Amino acid sequence: MLYELNQYHQNTKHSYLSVRNNPNRVDWNNPPNRFKNYPDSYKRIALDSSNENYNFLYLISGITAKKTYPGIEYYLRVNPSAGALYPNEVYFQARNVDGFEDGIYHLEVATSSAVKLQKIESNQGVETLLGLDFSVDGFIFFISSLYFRSSWKYKNRAFRYCLLDAGHLLGSMEASSYLFDKEFEILYDFPKQKLNDFFCFDEKEFFTAVCLVGTKKDDKKESFSLTLSTLDGSSYEEGKISFFVKNELIEKAYEDTLEIKNKNNETKKALFNFQKQRFKDVIFKRRSIREFTKQSISKVQFEAILNVLNQPITNDCDEQVDIFYTINRVEGLQIGLYKNGELLRNGDFSSKAGYLCLEQELGKDSAVTFFLTTKSKNYQEAYQKAGIIGHRLYLASNYLDIGCSGIGAYYDDEVCEFLQEQTMVLYALAIGN
Repeated sequence: MLYELNQYHQNTKHSYLSVRNNPNRVDWNNPPNRFKNYPDSYKRIALDSSNENYNFLYLISGITAKKTYPGIEYYLRVNPSAGALYPNEVYFQARNVDGFEDGIYHLEVATSSAVKLQKIESNQGVETLLGLDFSVDGFIFFISSLYFRSSWKYKNRAFRYCLLDAGHLLGSMEASSYLFDKEFEILYDFPKQKLNDFFCFDEKEFFTAVCLVGTKKDDKKESFSLTLSTLDGSSYEEGKISFFVKNELIEKAYEDTLEIKNKNNETKKALFNFQKQRFKDVIFKRRSIREFTKQSISKVQFEAILNVLNQPITNDCDEQVDIFYTINRVEGLQIGLYKNGELLRNGDFSSKAGYLCLEQELGKDSAVTFFLTTKSKNYQEAYQKAGIIGHRLYLASNYLDIGCSGIGAYYDDEVCEFLQEQTMVLYALAIGN
């Protein structure tokens, strides 16, 4: 029986003809706002270096660089994003956390601060809404997507990027938790629509993941109401015309992928072995490489990177994501196509990999080109896992002074033909010098 592709995924494939017959035409003079800001009347806590928890939060999605071009200005963050559009927001509940009053907060990237949306009493907590029979001392993070930030440029394919970028945010939470010796666990199985309503979202914004970073306590909290105004977090900045282009395909894709089927928990924890100060420096300096010099990397380096990628991800819906890759330039390893560490076919496939990545030199000149795929029925969860793996690849490679670049666009069906497997291609990445 042939594997049945997710309908949204099927409808948003790239092909050699599609990228030529339907090129993106973008109004670069009117980009969407990359930042969501609540009114000035809300109290803000500056995430300066005086408090360890402030540093922990900054390393999740803080601004690390500013780029200025004629007529264009944008900011780069700890976490990568397709087109530097950053279609995801982070909210959190803090309980018994040094530096915070117990409450619900928004991580306001533009001002490097945490905005207190509402105080919670000692007997209250969002855990009840999430269906948890315990409370959390620490942080409960909520990741949402404002899809117009991405669909403005990437049109119907934007939901893919929202999920990948959410995975990168989860990856940055994992990395920051490692640095600060905090527990880390992802929840995907929660009532997403109820949480959307709780935060007073309209159809422009929706949640995809929850992350627990704290200690579980054997007590239950009471539910409460969150009183917020509904804000459009992707509207144009002051002085520009504000409008939102509704995308029914994306909204339906979100609704169609809410139900989780036959989930498998992963209770094991990742074991990393980074020198923490160097790892912290890597997080701050992480960038996407723009071109490779066709130099080789060593077998030891590559195997160390693979070890990081294959560490377990503690979560309540662990989907199988297969890691295919072409070895192009790794000293001591046979060139060819591999799947999950096993050689499938010998041969120099570097030019083919470059072609499959929409004919980008990155895919051809790399030491290794990766294709992450899945046959999962749980689309949101598998895609976000691919983003987490991609984030690990960035950090592990950069830690070894190897460049990395994420590639969200590729010729879907031709990749599957090359891999000789009917599957969904989630992400392509390339590493090298």
